[in-house]
Amino acid sequence: MSGKEFFISRYSQVGWKYKPVQLKQTIRINTMNTDENELIKRLKARGIELEKIPFLSNGYWVTRSKVSVGATTEYLLGMYSIQEAAAQIPATVFTDLRDKIVLDACAAPGGKTVQLADIMNNTGAIIALDVDKRRLTALSNHLERCRVKNVIVYLRDARQAAQLGIQFDCVLLDVPCSGNFAADKQWFKNRRLSDVERNAAVQREILAEAVKVIKPEGEIVYSTCSLEPEENELNIDWAIRNLNLKTEKLDCYGEQAPTEIFGKKLDVSMRNCRRIWPGLTQGFFVCRLKRRMK
Repeated sequence: MSGKEFFISRYSQVGWKYKPVQLKQTIRINTMNTDENELIKRLKARGIELEKIPFLSNGYWVTRSKVSVGATTEYLLGMYSIQEAAAQIPATVFTDLRDKIVLDACAAPGGKTVQLADIMNNTGAIIALDVDKRRLTALSNHLERCRVKNVIVYLRDARQAAQLGIQFDCVLLDVPCSGNFAADKQWFKNRRLSDVERNAAVQREILAEAVKVIKPEGEIVYSTCSLEPEENELNIDWAIRNLNLKTEKLDCYGEQAPTEIFGKKLDVSMRNCRRIWPGLTQGFFVCRLKRRMK
């Protein structure tokens, strides 16, 4: 099962009417490396005009640019990262990151890894994993450019995280997913429901592994840039029922996730999760999970 009409029909059933989206280029200022107001002035002098994104702490839309934002001196010095607006949300929903031991389980190409380090102000430690050696090169380059000092990078599948023998305060699961049409103009042409189901199965394996490495009071943030319920609400409902996890309330951009999908009633706590439909940003899903204490 595939095709544009097939997927659009599914979105309608989940409560959203499809409309084409033209995403704006966005950046996130790395406040560990620069003063925000000073950077804005410097970029304006180069012909780069920014608009503050109201639901992000350090995110800006690029409204006009006479030069490539990926080729400025300021970019090369790690003063900012090019990072889509919705992608900046997951790292911000942890309760506290300073001085913590953090697992970034699916880290490459490193945008969220740098953001975690920025929020932590290079305190604590981040263990960053990825299964693709080529992507780890991009990750390492990103970390070096942004002057990140608290990250250790491993070539490792997130489904083998327990082999590290470390217990973590916080785990970011920005899991590999099917993506969405807003970020990929060929998405409807190339995706099938079987792809979604295959990705969802891998995501459940990663969730199950995360439970093995999280401290009793630790937090897991799960996110995807997929719009498909199998990779979002249905996976989290599965985790609640099978992994002794519970969702926690979030205060971030997005709408409450539905508690019924395709006629299936989900755990009522699903409304604590946030579903972001394409519009101001690309599509995204995010939730924060903790162990259900006995």
